[in-house]
Amino acid sequence: MAPLRAVAALALVTAFAAGCTRGSEAGSAATVSDSKAGCPAVLAKAKAAVKAAEDVNAAWDGPTTGPKAATGKTIVYVAQSMTNPGVAGAAEGVKEAAKAIGWKMRIIDGQGTPAGIQAALSQAVAVKPDGIVLSGFDPKSTAQQVAQANAAGIPLIGWHAVDAPGPSTDPKLFSNVTTKVQDVAKISADWVISQSNGRAGVVVFTDASIPFAKGKSDLIEKELAVCSDVKVLTTSNIPIADASSRTPQEVSALLSRFGTKWTNSVAINDLYFADAAPSLRASGKQGNGAPFNIGAGDGDPSAFQRINSKQFQTATVPEPLSEQGWQIVDEFNRAFAGKPASGYVAPAHITTADNSGGKSTWDPKGYREAYRKLWGK
Repeated sequence: MAPLRAVAALALVTAFAAGCTRGSEAGSAATVSDSKAGCPAVLAKAKAAVKAAEDVNAAWDGPTTGPKAATGKTIVYVAQSMTNPGVAGAAEGVKEAAKAIGWKMRIIDGQGTPAGIQAALSQAVAVKPDGIVLSGFDPKSTAQQVAQANAAGIPLIGWHAVDAPGPSTDPKLFSNVTTKVQDVAKISADWVISQSNGRAGVVVFTDASIPFAKGKSDLIEKELAVCSDVKVLTTSNIPIADASSRTPQEVSALLSRFGTKWTNSVAINDLYFADAAPSLRASGKQGNGAPFNIGAGDGDPSAFQRINSKQFQTATVPEPLSEQGWQIVDEFNRAFAGKPASGYVAPAHITTADNSGGKSTWDPKGYREAYRKLWGK
């Protein structure tokens, strides 16, 4: 969920299940014990799903048909905040794709405040572009401006603007580009089950004040529960706005409360793990050891840095930001041609130090060539 990225990091947690012995290296964590987990069938499915999600060479599975490039179009990208890594990353993708298709593109920064976002969208509507991107904010917070754009016949495309991908009727969006929260939640839980070999003690970090975030953590816990030897030790509810101040104390308390039972953590957003590091270090934890942490969404550059340096985050489920930027441009091209939205949703991917290639973003292969071919460019 993009707005979460703009806010400071939160915390980590992980769990340990009775009867398991882990090495200190994250790479050795998969072989935890010779004893069988209590969910062999679930474990086998989780391992298969994780293996598929970690594939960096998967073939492009996006749209293969669509209208040729419209000419002379101008789109405006209204950003929740360009300091938000997800919003900024998607903007770069749109910029690159707009250049490839031959359109003009302008960015207006809402600077992270309700008033700023409303003003930015008002400005965007006023310049009468061919299309407007609503990036990283709830369109209902700009209902007046959205209504004006709708009335003017300006197609709106969201990036993480509403919960679900695809077209939206309320608010009226031609399409919303995002991964499916259900897919992200499931693969995050599958990773914990797989990484722990079906025996884990898990802390789940969420912000219950945000319905989307609470819904994601509920889905994660539901999926973890299908393995009888994976236990959710606790759900840590830390409001995003309070993350930097509350996370260090919360992590210290969790370590005191659960000790080695805490082997894994799942957070609704990567940034939660940034503030956990000091408390983990102070307790003698190693950056590449338990608790083993996965961020269920986003994959901003700081998360990649922690993962690549093996510092208190082992994995993330990143958004393919540049690819989504190209998809936004393709969706506009379909709107301009009077065609329906593509319906494409990027599959959930897992990044670890073993498959990141040392990079700071997840950038799948094949989409640039595929979209250029669609557009005749």
